[in-house]
Amino acid sequence: MTLITLTGRTLKKTVEPQIGQSLLALALAASVDWQYNCSRGTCARCRCIVAEGADLLSEANDAEWDRLGPDELNAGYRLGCQATVIEEGEIQAVNKTYF
Repeated sequence: MTLITLTGRTLKKTVEPQIGQSLLALALAASVDWQYNCSRGTCARCRCIVAEGADLLSEANDAEWDRLGPDELNAGYRLGCQATVIEEGEIQAVNKTYF
């Protein structure tokens, strides 16, 4: 079985992947203390590092390019509200807010 491991500020949970769901939506559904404000890709509070399974997520969109830029995106950072699961597999993401 493939699973997604989501790590918030103090909680870490493993959930089943759901195609079309964002990392933020999965974290909130699992009661992971994932930081966020807007869920639209403008505040970047849901910023995360995808340690495994980045290829199983949607490609970075305009909101992510505008907010994170190429350096962070190339380093594996994504916005949890914008990164959606497109394929099942092992994914590990850790919420890494700026503040």
